[in-house]
Amino acid sequence: MSEPDAPVRPIAAGLARYAGLAGAVLLAAAGWLGGARPDTPPRATPAAIWQAPYGPLALGCWLVGTLLLVGAWWSLRWGAPSTRWAYLTAGLWALPLLVAPPVGSRDVYSYACQGWTWTQGLSPYRVGVAGAGCPWTGSVSPIWRDTPAPYGPFFVLLAGLAVLAGGGLLGTVVLLRLVAVAGVLLVAFCLPGLARAAGVPARRAAWLVLACPLVGTHLVAGAHNDAFALGLVLLGLLVLVRRPGTAGALVAAGVLLGLAVAVKALAAVVLPFAALAAVPGRHTWRALLRDGGRLAGAVLGTLLVASLATGLGLGWVAGLGHSGDSQQWTSPPTALGLVVDYAGELAGSRPSAVPVTRAVALVLLAVVVVALWWRAWTRLLRGDDTPPGDRPSPVGTALLGAGLALAATVLLSPVFHPWYATWPLTLLAVAAVPLAREVWFVAPCALASVLTLPDGTNLARFTKAPGAVLMSVLVLVLAVVGVRAGLRRRAAR
Repeated sequence: MSEPDAPVRPIAAGLARYAGLAGAVLLAAAGWLGGARPDTPPRATPAAIWQAPYGPLALGCWLVGTLLLVGAWWSLRWGAPSTRWAYLTAGLWALPLLVAPPVGSRDVYSYACQGWTWTQGLSPYRVGVAGAGCPWTGSVSPIWRDTPAPYGPFFVLLAGLAVLAGGGLLGTVVLLRLVAVAGVLLVAFCLPGLARAAGVPARRAAWLVLACPLVGTHLVAGAHNDAFALGLVLLGLLVLVRRPGTAGALVAAGVLLGLAVAVKALAAVVLPFAALAAVPGRHTWRALLRDGGRLAGAVLGTLLVASLATGLGLGWVAGLGHSGDSQQWTSPPTALGLVVDYAGELAGSRPSAVPVTRAVALVLLAVVVVALWWRAWTRLLRGDDTPPGDRPSPVGTALLGAGLALAATVLLSPVFHPWYATWPLTLLAVAAVPLAREVWFVAPCALASVLTLPDGTNLARFTKAPGAVLMSVLVLVLAVVGVRAGLRRRAAR
């Protein structure tokens, strides 16, 4: 393996480019052969896709395509030959997936039905898509047919406009995919500026984010609204970086970040760290309250306008609780609760530990996010008293804190889906993370890429017991390693 700072050999880069392209073509083929098409209802078990017409061929294309795409991305994780090369390669990989049916998830049909519900004068926060009478309910995964929408009012508005302009399910899905692609393009536009501000090579950040298999498979082909929310978050952060402290930039960034939250609530985790990036010059509490207050005011104002303009109010906040209706071992707190429940059943009792472990994890998450913010703030305060050459980058510090907070949120949330990993990946890729530590957020994305099948079947739903045990063991091992490392650092002081 070459050294991290060594130039990438043209032969290796060429092999990676065309191996990834072959993988993307195979994934698109799997989508046409056995993807989450609207004319194929959700399948109850993973075996059902094998028994479907062209099932073995679809699964073969999916497996080989995923391995090729993940391998090509992983081989250049230290950085592409150039930023331009990374953009061209990522775009080349996205082309086959752009014209493929939805793959890896059926969520886009939930979006369409929620938008349809809103166009009928009903609130998707009060009634499920089946109860609303959506004509496309058969394409929605059964678990989400009777649950309220967990997305913000701005996204419901976008979904409703897609329904009105699409003229049917196919047109609606196409428009929703274009919204997701617009989000990916926003991310691509913002990456170089944020990376330069944080002192990170743009070629590395662009490759890690845009060429990630989760982006092509789930954000582009799957048309997940995470793409648009992420694009708005990065654009808001870029505005703050380009013109820190100015009233216009604070308002514009607040509007963009507010719209991101009004698409997906996960974006709210970034807000406290965005306030750090908003402070120019010396970091004082007065400056933080002044600039952070303006930013927060714009965010809250945007959320209020979006809620009132759509007539949906704040009902979407209550809908967030239903995102955890599905119990999967990919969420560490859920896995721990499942193991306790399995152990209780062996002992003849039913402890129902999952709600308890999830609640404890949410409390722990709040503590972790506050601690990460405080750590970033105190680092900036100490940096103000050091020589200019030794001062930490405010942008890099804020991005690193936001990325770690998103990673904690994804890990400690009641449910985890593979595309959730794109959030911490994007922020950490533009933060000043040492190369040796990138494996901690790159490897999980590679593993998450193999958790779904082309028709939207989530393998975690059908491997609960073994998956929960393995995840629990992993959590305990990492906890022990972390405690021992902390004790060694304390002893070294």
